[in-house]
Amino acid sequence: MYIRKSVHKGKNGKEYVNYLLVESIATPKGPRQKTICSLGSLEPGPPEQWHALARKLEAALSGQLTLDEPDPSVEEIVAKAKKRGKRTKRQIQKEGEIVEVRVDAVAAEDAREVGPVHVANQFWMRLGMEEVLTESGLDKKSCELTKVMAFNRLINPASEHGMPAWANATALEDIIGIDLSTLKDDALYRNLDRLYPAYVQIESSLRAREVNLFNLECTIYLYDITSTYFEGRCVKNGEAKRGYSRDKRPDAKQVVVGLVVDREGFPIMHEVFEGNRADCTTVGAMLDALERRQGKKEGLTVVVDRGMADSKNLELIRSRNYHYIVATRQGERDRFLCEFEDEEGFVEVKRLTSATNPYQKKSQVEVKKKECGGEFYVLVVSEERASKDRSIRETHERRLLCDLKKLKERIGRGRLKEEGKIYEAIGRIKERYPRVAKYYEISYNKGEDKLIWAAKEEERAKAEKLDGSYLLKTDRSDLDPEEAWHIYSLLTRAEAAFRNMKSPLAERPIFHQLKNRVRAHIFLCVLAYHLLVAIEKTLHDQGIYASWGTVKEALKTHQVVTMLLPTADGRVLKVRRATRPTPEQIELYSKLNVPHEPIKPKKIWL
Repeated sequence: MYIRKSVHKGKNGKEYVNYLLVESIATPKGPRQKTICSLGSLEPGPPEQWHALARKLEAALSGQLTLDEPDPSVEEIVAKAKKRGKRTKRQIQKEGEIVEVRVDAVAAEDAREVGPVHVANQFWMRLGMEEVLTESGLDKKSCELTKVMAFNRLINPASEHGMPAWANATALEDIIGIDLSTLKDDALYRNLDRLYPAYVQIESSLRAREVNLFNLECTIYLYDITSTYFEGRCVKNGEAKRGYSRDKRPDAKQVVVGLVVDREGFPIMHEVFEGNRADCTTVGAMLDALERRQGKKEGLTVVVDRGMADSKNLELIRSRNYHYIVATRQGERDRFLCEFEDEEGFVEVKRLTSATNPYQKKSQVEVKKKECGGEFYVLVVSEERASKDRSIRETHERRLLCDLKKLKERIGRGRLKEEGKIYEAIGRIKERYPRVAKYYEISYNKGEDKLIWAAKEEERAKAEKLDGSYLLKTDRSDLDPEEAWHIYSLLTRAEAAFRNMKSPLAERPIFHQLKNRVRAHIFLCVLAYHLLVAIEKTLHDQGIYASWGTVKEALKTHQVVTMLLPTADGRVLKVRRATRPTPEQIELYSKLNVPHEPIKPKKIWL
């Protein structure tokens, strides 16, 4: 506590002086000053004695005993403060119901996690999901079931069989106001069948809302693909096929998922292809779907990775009056080796702060632009990537040499004698380590019955110079090399979207066996990702670079409980309300612009 002098002017212009006893208190909006009582217009002693007087008053008001002689002035002020602090019975009744409670019999029950569900529901409403689903032809029940399923994907992914148990273990029923005790998995499976036919309209409407809500740009489309594997044989799904597995599951059938995102990572559209579909064959289908759903937007820039950067696709992009920025294949990069050797013309890139981790160590990146045949090439040398490339190359080289030594021992012991079989073994080793096998001359000396290998030092030195380098290609003459690199690096937003969908949202493995339910399952993950990226974008704009996983972990201790208050007259008052959020939770709610109280308290007399 402290004493503050207050001066104000009256209507006649005369100054009035008043001395106040003030206490500093903490509030969710920061420190505030609370007036305990007025000390009057007479100065309470010299200013240098105010601090000591305030300490005496604070001690007296808190009931502390003192060995000093009673001070009449202090007792007078304390009496005045206590009188001011008393409220009349009428005032108390206005503030709330007053009951006499048997303290020893107070209990709490039915505690349920509310924080993550509360945030998910607020962003569901902010994105206007209810209106989007209704406009797409879903009835009220389907909208409610879709909300439950999307929230489950976002917060604690489970199968449709496990979703009802999850829903009833959280405060979802308190939040959305519907009875979930009778929810069954059959209703959720049937809802997938209703959801799938409407996914195109839902995705288009949701994109339009997000553009306006977050002021998103529509000039850059980032396209990437991934694969998602199945558990089971999937005999009734024609799209489930074996192909190149990015999940390291070549034994399982899979589908390929293509996703287009903008520069902020918001999904624009997605497509599902057969599991053995080659990357480069999906670009045309993606552009056709984009134009059907979003309309043709000439002049936009399409960014794809090297797996889809063949000449046919680049011509396809140009024919639609779009621009492109792509990474070239390794062979095309090798032709520019002399440009890497010439250090003139390289510019150091000014690295932007990472959207996901601003404290990440920044590596040096240098770029250099060169025009060739009407196209513009950007040579990129990354210090961080150089160490990674070198480590991978050296690891593969050690494994190659280890396998060659084992093969040599087999030949020396006479366990492998046929010349044809020996060359087959050599071929398998080369096939296993294509990155480094080309830097070695491997042969079999039949006369000496010996395996011989020697390093091609010139080829190896060339590879070392290319460590950490890659080549970008674009048809945009207006971009300097630094801008081109920044735009291409945005492709990591699409990769991040796939990582989020596969891990936090548990898109894989897929247990559904029917084609439409598989597609609906993937769309449900995309729908949950819309909520995830909206939450993270809101936090990033407020200077908090936290993932949804971190936010979810911080909020899960915020709960809704039912308090049982037995009263003196034999009745029981049940109060259903949320616990008081922690300071960390209050800060997150404030940054997300979400109410601190998830539900309004409910009272029931028994």
